[in-house]
Amino acid sequence: MLRIHGTAKSRAFRCIWAAEEAGLPYEHVPVAFGPQMKAELAAVNPNGKIPAMQDGALTLFESLAINLHIAAKAGAPLMPSGDDASRVLQWTLWAATEVEPAIMQWAYNTYIRPAEQRDPALAKAGAAEAAARLAVLEGHLAANGPWLLGRDFTVADCNLAGVLYGSWLNGFDYGRLPKVKAWLDACFDRPAALKARKLREG
Repeated sequence: MLRIHGTAKSRAFRCIWAAEEAGLPYEHVPVAFGPQMKAELAAVNPNGKIPAMQDGALTLFESLAINLHIAAKAGAPLMPSGDDASRVLQWTLWAATEVEPAIMQWAYNTYIRPAEQRDPALAKAGAAEAAARLAVLEGHLAANGPWLLGRDFTVADCNLAGVLYGSWLNGFDYGRLPKVKAWLDACFDRPAALKARKLREG
C-alpha cells in the first residue's frame, strides 16, 4: 500500500489526487508544517519537506515524481505508453520549470505570505510571466483538447493542474485564458479531485 506523508494543504494534495485517480489503496500520513517536520520526515525525505511516499521498499520525494510513479502503477489511461508517455513527461517538466516558478512568485506575494511581507511589484511580474507561459497552454488546449493529450485525462493533467491549484482557488485572473480556465474547472470537478479537495479545503 502507498503511504503518502504530508498535510493535504501542501503539495501532498497532488499525490492524494493522483492516488485517487489511479484507484490504488493508500494511507495518508498527516505531517503538519512546523519545527518538528524535518525530524518526522528524516527517514522518508532527507530534504525535510513534504510530500514523501513509501511504496514497499521504494521511498520517493518530489510530488510530481511521486505522481508519475503512481500513474505508472495504474497504467493507461492515467499513464499511457509510447509517444504519449513522453508527452506526459514533457508537460510534467513544463509544469515544474516553466509555470510553477512564476505562479508561485505571484502566490507568495498575493496570499501566502503575511500582508506586510508581500511585494506588489513581484506579484504583478509573476502574474505577467505566468500568463505568458499559460498562453502556450491556451493555444495547445484550443488545438488539442479537451485534455493535455487529447481524448483522455492523464497524469499530465493531474500534475499541471496540481501546480495551478492554488492560483485557481485564490483568484488568479484566468479571464484571458478561457480554455485554461475551463480545463482547470473540469480537472478539479473530477470525482477523484473532489475527494482530495475535501481533505485540503475541508
